[in-house]
Amino acid sequence: MQIDIHRKVRGLARCLEEQPMPGFREVVPGFASVTVFYDPLLISYRQAMQQLQDRLAHLSAASVDCPREVTIPVCYGGVFGPDLAEVAKLNSLTPEEVVAIHANETYTVYMIGFAPGFPYLGGMPERIATPRRATPRLSIPVGSVGIGGSQTGVYPLESPGGWQLIGRTPLALFDPQRAEPSLLRAGDLVRFQPISEQEYEKWGETT
Repeated sequence: MQIDIHRKVRGLARCLEEQPMPGFREVVPGFASVTVFYDPLLISYRQAMQQLQDRLAHLSAASVDCPREVTIPVCYGGVFGPDLAEVAKLNSLTPEEVVAIHANETYTVYMIGFAPGFPYLGGMPERIATPRRATPRLSIPVGSVGIGGSQTGVYPLESPGGWQLIGRTPLALFDPQRAEPSLLRAGDLVRFQPISEQEYEKWGETT
């Protein structure tokens, strides 16, 4: 995943949302691609492709919105991160080193997918990259922070999953009652802030 390509993806998506072409219905940005839904009765495939190529050729730095910075509190290890020790062992590190490395980076949200509000984050150091579990869990608690290969992410809903769980956040990443249900969106910059179990519990009492 290359950040410059992802910036172009976001720029083209924003351009289409702000200045839609004839027949435009929806745009879905991915890691390195943009899916465009349009009405073929209003614009032909050839015309749509020409419109997209023209816009892509004239993208500028101003086309990409300024990224938001979001800090996510995480209680690492223990019952919240049952795979932390395994991640450390597989990478010849201590659990404390894994936490320090994971929390010392700024990550980019490449896309939201898999489950509503689930952020695929790029920028994780290869030092803590870890294969997915051989046997996925049938149920992963809301807010679990995991590592899957060279990526890290947060489970916004209870769901099955095979990522290695290293912590959990009390922050709600997805709430259908909010004006914007997903806390994060593509392009956001994310940092993880280690908190204690007591802080985790206190956070839950105040939300």
